[in-house]
This record gives sequence, C-alpha cells and structure tokens, in this order.
Amino acid sequence: MLGMSCVLNHLRAERGFLLRLQRTGQTQLCLNGQLSQRTLTRPFSRAPHSQARLRLRTRLAVTLLFAGGLLGVWWYVDSEKQQRLRQQRVEQLRKVALGQGTFSLLDHTGRRRTKQDFLGSWVLMYFGFTHCPDICPEELDKLSAVVSALDRDPSLPPVQPVFVTVDPERDDVAALARYVKDFHPRLIGLTGTPEEVKHAGRDYRVYASPGPKDEDGDYIVDHTILIYLVSPDGLFLDYYNRLKSQEQMVESIRNHVQNYVSL
Repeated sequence: MLGMSCVLNHLRAERGFLLRLQRTGQTQLCLNGQLSQRTLTRPFSRAPHSQARLRLRTRLAVTLLFAGGLLGVWWYVDSEKQQRLRQQRVEQLRKVALGQGTFSLLDHTGRRRTKQDFLGSWVLMYFGFTHCPDICPEELDKLSAVVSALDRDPSLPPVQPVFVTVDPERDDVAALARYVKDFHPRLIGLTGTPEEVKHAGRDYRVYASPGPKDEDGDYIVDHTILIYLVSPDGLFLDYYNRLKSQEQMVESIRNHVQNYVSL
C-alpha cells in the first residue's frame, strides 16, 4: 500500500509538472504569437494609411493640374473671343466710314488744326454754335464734367474736348475764344470757312441747317446733337446723345479706353 501510494504521488507530481509546463508553453506561445503578430502587423498596419495619403495627394495634384488646364484653355478662348469682337467692331466702324476723313480748321487762338494734330489722343467732339440758347451749353457742360471726372482717374490718359462750330458766319476765332472760356480749360474751339466747316461736319454726318432770321438778324441753327468719341487712331468709336447721363458717359469711355487695342 505504501508503495502504491508513492507511485500515485509520483504520478500526481508528474501530472502537475506537465500541466504547469503546458500552461507555461501556452503562455509563452501566446506571448510569442502576440509578439510575432505585433511585430508583423506594425509595419503593415501603417502601410494602408501611407498608401491612402499618397493616393489622396495624387488625386489632388491631378485635380489641380486639370483645373489649371481648364482655366488656361478658358482664358485663351476668352482672349481670342474678345480679340475677334474688337476686330469685328473695328471692321464695322470702318464700314460706317464715320470720321475717317480729314479736316483743316482754325482753333480759338487762330492756329490751323488738322485731324493729324489729334492723333494719339482720345477726343470728345461736339458740333454746335455759340448763339445756341440752351442745348449747346448744357451738352458742353456735360462734356466738360465728363472730361473732369476722367481726369480724376490716374489710370486713364487725358481726353481732349473739342467744340466745332456749325455756324462759321458768326463764330469766328474771337467769338470762339470768348465762348470756350466758360467750359473745360482744355476745350478747343474750331471754326473756318463755310466750306471747311461743312466738310468737317459731313465727315461725321452732322446735320446743320440755319433757320430763318428774325428782325434782329438772329437765327437758330438746327443741328445734330451728339458727342462723338474718337480713338487715338482717329477712328470714331462711340457717340452719346442727350439722354446719356454724365455717369453713363464716364463709364462707357472708361471701358473703351481700358479695352482699347491700337490698330
């Protein structure tokens, strides 16, 4: 019995030893497995994030390049379109054949002036007469105010105001010298012989017809009431009637000047 008891105790001890060994092995295996798994998964766990960031950056770069390409194409197409529109505008103005001739008149100081004297400058030109009771002074006041407003914009070149008489019989050099003092200081008055004045007006299709004289010999001249805008190339660009306000004229002339392309 004693021997049997020793054997059983020995078997129990071996069994306990084996159980402890098994547990230790499992723990070690578990630890090794976790360690191995961590060791293996750590570098690979970061890889998907790096790849995602790389893909995102690539997509952003491609998108920016694509958007930049579209913007460049749009700018080119728009520039070509504006150039075509300007060219069409020039061709239309040439077909109109307005203000493309020449003139030779005397200014209010007695100096001979031709169209060539105004080339290179923006010109606002008005045809009228010094005995006009209301319309001509009003239009010249508006023209002077427009020129003064444009002068206050340092980004714009000066605009030359010009007054051409349609009544050369009464508006001689001395009469023009007195008249232009009431308006913009740069205003140039032009006169000449009836034939010279008629030629200048015909070039801009200006209608002018003296009315009947009263008992004092005074008369009114019925004429075209327009302010003409002439480019530095001497080409008629636009006109403004009495319905155009000062603000509308300033904005229109500013746009013409800023978008102007010399021929």
